Amino acid sequence: MTPAFPALVAVVGPVEPALLTAWTAHYRQLGVERFHLAFHFPEHVPGAWRHQMLDTARALDLPTGQVSTGPWHEHTNTELRDALREQAGPGWHLLADSDEFHTYPAPLTEVTTAAEENGRAVVGALMLDRVSADGRLALWRPESGLDRAFPLGGHLTHRLLHGDPRKIVLALSDVAVASGNHRAPGRQPDPHALACVHHFKWRSGVLDDLRRRVDHFTTGAWTEHTPAVRTEATRLLQHIDRHQGRIDVSDPRLGFRHVTLDGLPDGWAAEAAQIHAAWRPPRQSRPGSTISSPSP
Repeated sequence: MTPAFPALVAVVGPVEPALLTAWTAHYRQLGVERFHLAFHFPEHVPGAWRHQMLDTARALDLPTGQVSTGPWHEHTNTELRDALREQAGPGWHLLADSDEFHTYPAPLTEVTTAAEENGRAVVGALMLDRVSADGRLALWRPESGLDRAFPLGGHLTHRLLHGDPRKIVLALSDVAVASGNHRAPGRQPDPHALACVHHFKWRSGVLDDLRRRVDHFTTGAWTEHTPAVRTEATRLLQHIDRHQGRIDVSDPRLGFRHVTLDGLPDGWAAEAAQIHAAWRPPRQSRPGSTISSPSP
C-alpha cells in the first residue's frame, strides 16, 4: 500500500537557517511528515554557519544524520539524492531543493492518486523564478516573508539562462530521475497538471556562489559533466553587470508578474504546458543541468 503522503527527499546546501525554517514549514503545511535529508557543505562554508544550520535543523526536528563536506562536484547532489531515495523506501518521493517551494493544483494525495489512476509514475512541474520588486538581489529577512520580499515570478532560468525549467517533483520510488530532477528518462508527466516550483535562488550572496562555480568548474577543482552549469552562471553574471547589479524585471521576455505561494499563478496550466512542451536545451548544454541545484 502506497504511504498516504510522499516522503520528501532533499540535499540541503548552505542556505540561511531562516530559509530552511520557512521551507520546512511550507512542506509540512502541504502534509509532508517524512523528511529524508542530506546536508552538504563545500570547503568555503565557515564552521559556525554549518553548526547554525544543523542546530536549526535539529530544532525543527529534521534528520541530521547525513552530513558531508568537500567539493560540490556536478555529480555530488545526484549521488546523495539517490542514496536518500533508497532510504525513503517504497511509495512516492517528493523532490525539492532547499530554495524550491512547490505549489500544486490539488492536495498532494489527490495529485498522486490522479497520477496513478492515469498510469503515470511521475508528476511534473515548471520553475518560476522569484525575485524582488526591483530585481535587486535582496538580503532576505524572515519577518518580511518570502512573498513580500520576492513578490515577482518570471521565467529567468530558461528565457535568459537557457536552463531547463522542467522539474520532476514527485516520483514513485522505482523511477530513476536525472540530475537536477529535470527529467525521468522514459517517463512523461501529465503536461496539463504541472505544479509550480517557486525558485527563491536570487537572493543576496548568490553572485559569490555563481562566481565560485565558474572558477571551480573552470579550474577543475569541481568536476563537471558538461559546461552547462558554467555557461548559465556566466549568462546571469553578465546580465547583472549590464543592469547595474539587478535582474531586469521590466524585460517582457522574462514575464515577471506578482505571484504568491498561496496558489498557482493565473493561467498557469496553459502557460506551463506550452513552455514544458516547447522547451529544448541549447546545443552546447545537452544533456546538461542547470544552476537550479542547491547553491554551493
